[in-house]
Parts: sequence; structure tokens; C-alpha cells
Amino acid sequence: MGLEVGRALKRSSDDAGLPYVFKASFDKANRSSAASPRGPGLERGLSWLAKIGEELGCPVTTDIHLPEQAASIAGVASIIQIPAFLCRQSDLLTAAGEAAVSNGAVVNVKKGQFLSPKEMLGPIRKLHEAGCDNAMLTERGTFFGYHRLINDFIGVGDMMELDRSAFCDLGPAPVCFDATHSTQLPGNGEQTGGRPERSPILAAAAVVAGVHALFIESHLEPAKAWSDGATQLPIEAAAAVIAQAARLREAMGGVVA
Repeated sequence: MGLEVGRALKRSSDDAGLPYVFKASFDKANRSSAASPRGPGLERGLSWLAKIGEELGCPVTTDIHLPEQAASIAGVASIIQIPAFLCRQSDLLTAAGEAAVSNGAVVNVKKGQFLSPKEMLGPIRKLHEAGCDNAMLTERGTFFGYHRLINDFIGVGDMMELDRSAFCDLGPAPVCFDATHSTQLPGNGEQTGGRPERSPILAAAAVVAGVHALFIESHLEPAKAWSDGATQLPIEAAAAVIAQAARLREAMGGVVA
């Protein structure tokens, strides 16, 4: 299934002239219910990711949940993703940062729903202290208790201008926008709900705002997905978002913030 989804979305990205990174999780450790499926596990999941990346000829990325997973993940993934709920975990950031340096990888930190854009300097600084400045940030909505995530594009702009000069000589870290998780409706019982039909609107707004990348979850049959089925886009819809993003970027002269 991963190969089928990856082939379709990479083809859409190639047609749009955009680079593509395949993402899948070997473990979904943060679930609404303990009875929810978790995934194939570290060893088997990473072997699948390696095969998919080789078959598609593209980089892969996956989430890290524990510091001891860092070395194994960095041996396969070009981007190590820090989940939003774990974005302040010092040991996890340090391990990911050190493993990224050793393997030439990037660390992508998803912004916690509980943090302001400015507070994302904290994770970036922790990565720097671990020797890693090859970092990026991902916006995926904010607010708790509202039963809907809110996307603050003023905040996205602020995150794209975060000043790292106090601890390194690089400019702001690149920013990715998660167009599907941002449509989640949390706090609705055993499974998180969603409004995936709004993903194209959010993706378009993010591209116009100048983000450097889009994160899009897609599935052959979202209703049957074991995780995040309420927010995933069908292949055709995801392909349309990719094509729209390319057209918008071209209309803007290809300029990225």
C-alpha cells in the first residue's frame, strides 16, 4: 500500500516539478484509544521504509518516539520527525540531533499545539546544542478544548522569521505546513474526527504565505485507514492539492519566503 500511494504522489509531484519525500510511521504511539492499531514496529517498519525509498528513488521520513530509536531511524530516514506532543522533550531532541549529524539527516520538529511560534526557538536551540542546525519546523494547528484545530497564519509568518542569530549564524529554519492534520477535530471520543475537505484551502493559504513545504497524508481508502482516516485525502484529492500548490507557486514567481 505504501508503494502504491508513494508512486501516485511522487508521479504527481514530478509532474508539478516539485520534490517529493515519502512519509509513514512505524509506530503511532499517541492514539486516542489504547485499543487503536499502532503499526509494524521499529525494525519491520524501517525495513519497509528503506525498500519504499529505494523503489521510488526518493528520501523518506518517519516519526521518532524514544531517544534509543534515533540511530536506527537516521540510518534509513533523510528527515527525522519529532511529533508535536514531544517537541519539548530534551533527550529526544538531543538524540535526534546527534543522529542527524552523524548521518547527514534533517530534524523536522512539528510545533506543539500548546506552543506559540516564538517558543519553537526552544527546540531549535536544543538541536543546535546537540550539534544539529539542519532543522525545519512544521505547523499543524493550535488550540485545545475547541474540538477543532486553528491555523494562525500570522503565527506561520512569525515562525518563518524566527531569529536564530543568538546561537547560530544561520537564518530562520525552513517551515513546512501540515495541510491534513490541521483539519483534525480532537476530543471527539475514541477516534479523532476531521474536515479533510478543507485541506485544499489550508494548503493554498500556506503556499501563498510562503511556506517551504507541504505535509499531506493520503490513503487509497481513507475510511479504512488504521490511523488518521478522518483527515487523510484520497489519492486524487492529494494530487489536486499538489498541482494547485505548483500553480500558486508559479503565479508567485517561484518566490519562497
